[in-house]
Amino acid sequence: MNGAPGLLLRGRVITPARDIAECSVLVENGRVSWVRPGRIDVAGVELVDRPGQVITPGFIDLQVNGFAGNDAAAGTDSISSIAAALPRTGITAFLPTMITAQLDCMANFVTAVEAAGRAVGPGSARILGAHLEGPFLDPRKRGAHDAELMVEPTEANLDALLAGGLPVMVTLAPERLGAVAAIRRLVALGVTVSAGHSSASLKEAKAGLAAGIGFGTHLFNAMSGLDHHSPGLAAALLDNRDVVIGLIADGYHVDPVLLALAIRLKRPDRVALTTDQTAAAGMPPGPFQLGGRAVLSDGATVRLEDGTLAGSVATMDRMVTLVARLDGVGLRAAVQMATSTPATVVGRGRGLGRIRAGGPADVTVLDRDGQVQMTVIGGRVAFAR
Repeated sequence: MNGAPGLLLRGRVITPARDIAECSVLVENGRVSWVRPGRIDVAGVELVDRPGQVITPGFIDLQVNGFAGNDAAAGTDSISSIAAALPRTGITAFLPTMITAQLDCMANFVTAVEAAGRAVGPGSARILGAHLEGPFLDPRKRGAHDAELMVEPTEANLDALLAGGLPVMVTLAPERLGAVAAIRRLVALGVTVSAGHSSASLKEAKAGLAAGIGFGTHLFNAMSGLDHHSPGLAAALLDNRDVVIGLIADGYHVDPVLLALAIRLKRPDRVALTTDQTAAAGMPPGPFQLGGRAVLSDGATVRLEDGTLAGSVATMDRMVTLVARLDGVGLRAAVQMATSTPATVVGRGRGLGRIRAGGPADVTVLDRDGQVQMTVIGGRVAFAR
């Protein structure tokens, strides 16, 4: 609380179990003391009560390659800088993400993420662990990844990948030789396995899901799709009620019609908005790095020299606003997809993604237009406009 004895937030509260038009939330000692309907007064605490404000759980992003000029793959200092800058977009917790690289580099990235997590200071977003997007991917669906660095998920290669510690999430292509065994091993270790950058047939995708895949990396992008004769990974992910899917809802990666369709099919409790943001996010147009690869931002998209989309400049607050305006969605569902749903994927009993008595005080305050006004992490004001 930056020295304050407590914090009282008043406005519309999305918990997201409830949506209360007029509500008060008291934060003390890093936790939510209570959530009560109505405009309640409490003496001796800092009051945050602006007209039209919306109080939501802190946003959680499962795929952050970079932000504010920093490429996560550059190491601990860059990851720490990203964590310090993200609260201005409402993010209170995230997974630093690295695209395909040599096995030892990816193992070292896990070590760097763990080091950054131990060193994270007050006012920075929580670092939940590493997301390794590769190297067990399909070169035919490489996207912005370097296909020459993609390898099979053999036992030896998996040993090398895990040499730096356990990542929280690994994205792989379930059709690759040895993938089913790798999925089972990773899941047994407590790692969330995600399917992505894949040409999997429906049968191959379902085999991966049966082995324990629990997430789908950026649905529709860089994966076999919805062909009516040969449905692929996207179809399998949409058809499976249990698996959560990530959506890059920036208006460029997926057409808004398909965004709305996917949300209707999966429902908000199985859709996690993910930015896939790069160092270009939060910055003016120009050249940047993505996992050591040169990319160029035009201010709306990020691309390789050949025009291939390479992550995004999206921020979670803008995604929530965009998705809330889709036909049949609304703000409550959009908030759920940025908070409680990603928390179910990587929350691991932390109590994140909700506003409830006794829970951690990770809160995002928006104005009526969806702009972040304040971000609170562990009861401390990490950002205030």
